[in-house]
This record gives sequence, structure tokens and C-alpha cells, in this order.
Amino acid sequence: MILAILTGYCLLGGGKRIVKVTGTIVPLMGISYVIIALIVILLNYPNVPSMFVLIFQDAFDFKSIAGGIVGSCLIYGIKRGLFSNEAGVGSAPNASASAKVSHPAKQGLVQTLSVYIDTLLLCTATALMCLSTGVARDAAVSGAPYVQNAIGTVFGGIGPIFITVAMVLFAFTTLLGNLYYVDNAIIYLNRKKKPSEMFMKIFYVAASVVIFIGAIIPMDAAWAMADITMGGMTLINLPTCILLGKIAIDCLKDYEKQKKSGENPIFKASHIGLDEEKIETWK
Repeated sequence: MILAILTGYCLLGGGKRIVKVTGTIVPLMGISYVIIALIVILLNYPNVPSMFVLIFQDAFDFKSIAGGIVGSCLIYGIKRGLFSNEAGVGSAPNASASAKVSHPAKQGLVQTLSVYIDTLLLCTATALMCLSTGVARDAAVSGAPYVQNAIGTVFGGIGPIFITVAMVLFAFTTLLGNLYYVDNAIIYLNRKKKPSEMFMKIFYVAASVVIFIGAIIPMDAAWAMADITMGGMTLINLPTCILLGKIAIDCLKDYEKQKKSGENPIFKASHIGLDEEKIETWK
């Protein structure tokens, strides 16, 4: 309820200071999380060899192979992979498109890097940290409790508190970011005009109610709804990526060409054969 009220307050224009503070704290939280994960792994270094044995045993045992063949493991991996970095979903480009850069390939490369930071760094750090501690793994502690228990083995009661605070801040800023995407979508659907102030207020209140409902419904129902909606976005976005693929590759080649010649890449649509009269930006 507190999270829903805070989000609604910020959306309605009263929480600019809150947004500024959380925007500063969250990157520090991300760095601190990786450092804490490394400390936990280092302090449990005797368990590291057995940890990797466990990883390979579970990856290559008959049950896992059978699950992979029938597709259940693959599907589960894809669903959770979409949440870890949103690659291919089509939501992150809303933020990237707002960046002020001289060449779109610059932001494209930054966006590519974010996938590695999210999945290869943060997710792997979490997995190795939890496995190195040897805490119980079962359905009763799936999700956040599992991570809290792992950190608690080294940092005691402070560890779970840190994870809880970090998760709340990550969730809060993610909610604000996603609702910023929705603002852009609504303006686009409204023929690129911002809807009336009354409409936006009603929408923000409705969004806050959805946040509250999402926080109290069963976890399985929340994941199921998220999987369906994220999957739907991906099915819409991937064909679009294929259609725009040639333009994106030509754009990257133009960036590389200017970079090799020692220039600060500056993009113009005509550089890759686009008709400037038919486009809205990069003229």
C-alpha cells in the first residue's frame, strides 16, 4: 500500500525529490549488491569447487536433459530471461529513444551492454552467491527468501534487510520507469498530443491501484500474468526487429565508418539511404 501511494504521489507531480533521491541511490545499491555477493562467495571459497560440481551435475543429469528436450526448461529459461534484461521485448527502447546522442548506434551499443550487466553480472552473482553458501533450496524459500537466507549466513540480520530495501527501491524505480514508457505510448496513440490533465490523473490513480493489487495477489498468479503480457509484447516486437534489421545494421556500419576515420559519429538519415522527407527525426 505504501509503495502504491508513493508511486501515485510521484506520478501526480508531488514526488520529484523522491524520484531524484531514488535515482541516485539505486545505482549505488546495484554496485553494493555485487560487492556483497563477491564477499559472500569469497568467504565461502571452500564450497566453490563443490558448487560448480553441483551446477554441472544438475545441468547434465538425465532429468534435466529430458526436461530440456520436451521444452519445459527452455520455456522457463526464456520467460525468466525476458525479465532479467527485457532483450527483444521492446520496452527498453522507450528509454533509449529518449537519450540525447549524436548517433543512434551510440545508444544502441549502450543498450547492448546493459544486457550483459543485467544477466551475466547481476544474475550470475546472485546464483553463485546462493549456491556457495549451501543454504536449503526448495519451493518454500524460492525467490527473495532464498537470497535473503544466503546473505544472512555471512551478514546476519543486516543481510536480509539490505536485500529487502534494495528490492523495494529497484521495484519503485522500475514502476516509475515503466509508467514513463506508458506516458509515451499514450501520447503516441493520442496522435502525438498529451491527453487532458484529468485523464492522466485518472490513469495514474488506476495505475497505483494496479500496483497495490499486484503486491497482494498470489505469486504464481503474478508470474503467470507477467509471462503472458511479456510474451505478447515479444511476439509483436520481434517481427518489427526483423523488418527494421537492415536499417539498424546500416546504421551501425555508418557509425563504425565514421569512428574508423577518427570522427565523432554524427548521424543523418540520408547517410544510409533513407528519405528525410518521410521520417521525423535524424534529418
